[in-house]
Amino acid sequence: MSATFRLLFAALLLAISQLAMADTVDINSADAQTLAAAISGVGQARAEAIVAYREQHGPFQSVDELMQVSGVGPATLERNRDKLSVGSH
Repeated sequence: MSATFRLLFAALLLAISQLAMADTVDINSADAQTLAAAISGVGQARAEAIVAYREQHGPFQSVDELMQVSGVGPATLERNRDKLSVGSH
């Protein structure tokens, strides 16, 4: 395998991993519109409730805490878990 091919392959892998990471939404910093667009099964009203919960209780410590928001249950969380992050608080 040539050095050029290995370098191109490594660059491709890096680009793919960056794209995968870019698909996550930080539930501690996203606004309601972003949350509604990114989370399957969550509309604008529920997204606003997520933001209100975060403002009232502080940053989420884990994605699982979303279930503390009324209307966000285990099925919604599991369907979206791979798209969500809590960033750094």
